[in-house]
Amino acid sequence: MKYVTPDLCDAYPDLIEVVEPMFINLGGRDSFGGRIVTIKCFEDNSLVKEEVEKPGQGKVMVVDAGGSFRCAMLGDMLAEKAVENGWEGVIIYGCIRDVDAINQLDLGVQALGTHPKKSEKKGVGEYRVPVSFGGVTFVTGDYVYADNNGIIVSPEPLTMPE
Repeated sequence: MKYVTPDLCDAYPDLIEVVEPMFINLGGRDSFGGRIVTIKCFEDNSLVKEEVEKPGQGKVMVVDAGGSFRCAMLGDMLAEKAVENGWEGVIIYGCIRDVDAINQLDLGVQALGTHPKKSEKKGVGEYRVPVSFGGVTFVTGDYVYADNNGIIVSPEPLTMPE
C-alpha cells in the first residue's frame, strides 16, 4: 500500500507522533508501514539477522542502534532475507551498507546514513522493548508509516484518507 505521511498527519493529527527529520529513504519502496517490532542493539546486528528470518508480513522492524555511525546494521543479504520473509520495511537509528543493492529490493528502508563496515556479531541486544529516538518512543505492536516526507508513529493502524 502507498502511504503519504502528510495526508496521514492531516487526517489523524491527535493520534500520530512525528519523528524528527534525520532519516534517509534508502530502500526500494518509496513508502511503507505496518506493525512495529523493536530491537535495541549497538554495533551488533545479530538480533536483526535473527528477526529477518521470521515472517514479517505487515510488520516494520525498528532498530535502535544508538545512532552509531561506526558500522552498518543492515546489508544486502539481510535485506534480501527480509524481502523473502515478507517484511514491509526496516527503520534503523544507525547505518546500512550495500545501499545500491538494497535500493533495488521491494523493501522500505530508512536509516541515518551508510557505512561500508559490517557490525559485530556477539548476540548482544534486546527484543521488543520500547526504544526512543527522534523525539518518539516506538513500542512493539504500535504502527509506523514512512515515506520521503518522514516517519510517523500511531498506537492504532491508520488508513489513507480518500
